[in-house]
Amino acid sequence: MADAVKKIATRESYGNMLKELAEEYPQLVVLDADLAEATKTGIFKKAYPDRHIDCGIAECNMVGIAAGLSLTGKIPFVSSFAMFVAGRAFEQVRNSIGYPHLNVKIGATHAGITVGEDGASHQCNEDLALMRTIPGMVVMCPSDDVEAKACVRAAVEHQGPVYIRFGRAAVPVINDRPDYKFEIGKGTVVREGTDVTIVATGICVDSALGAAEKLAADGISAEVINICTIKPLDEEIIIQSAKKTGKVVTVEEHSVIGGLGSAVCDCLCAKLPTPVKKLGMQDVFGESGSAAALVAKYGLDAEGVYKSVKEFV
Repeated sequence: MADAVKKIATRESYGNMLKELAEEYPQLVVLDADLAEATKTGIFKKAYPDRHIDCGIAECNMVGIAAGLSLTGKIPFVSSFAMFVAGRAFEQVRNSIGYPHLNVKIGATHAGITVGEDGASHQCNEDLALMRTIPGMVVMCPSDDVEAKACVRAAVEHQGPVYIRFGRAAVPVINDRPDYKFEIGKGTVVREGTDVTIVATGICVDSALGAAEKLAADGISAEVINICTIKPLDEEIIIQSAKKTGKVVTVEEHSVIGGLGSAVCDCLCAKLPTPVKKLGMQDVFGESGSAAALVAKYGLDAEGVYKSVKEFV
């Protein structure tokens, strides 16, 4: 997209929305693992210091504390990098939040390869897959500032465990329009087309829209669907589009194993067998580099998506 487009990191949206909702929801509390400046929960902490708990570098313990707080009627938001809150604390998230189906929300920042220079150890490309496997867990991956804020509000209003994935890098605002509506479990057709369906999530929605522009110049009409909620998946929107186009490409800043691509394939395999090409991290670890260079290297920018879709069509 053009450089003139406003860019905001979704982790900023997370911090801002927590602060915005605090007065409306006095039971909302925020827990962080010594990362308040990075996760942007520091914005909430500054305004509501009594409702912010720094648990130290101890994600597993933090999840247990959040579970206990939820049983007292609080709405806890657990915040850390995706690698640590989904990865390191998986067992606690599964057993202390998922199994008893507690009302705990997980705000996971710094997900995917756009963590950039922090390298493979911090680039969590497995979180959506891990969280999808937990029964009853809602899994969301917003595409921009507008959607990220909507996800946080929806999470507070939803009764039960929720995982929301946020990024480190500033990304274009693409949902800033008066008719934008968000609902857990509902996808959106952001561009209509007839030749191929591109199903994208997170930062890859912007890449998919850019790719669709390039494809249009080649006479290929691409339909673009924004799937913010990975679980529960909006199967209807995907089936309807696949019926029309007969070909589907999924795009995610995540492993092609277990994330959006797998969810879409599970759906189509069962209900409307359709050729699918999955774009994402192809069973590899990331590496150190700038966010933009990595997105381009792994073919997840507009140019990369355009080339892959064109080849597939």
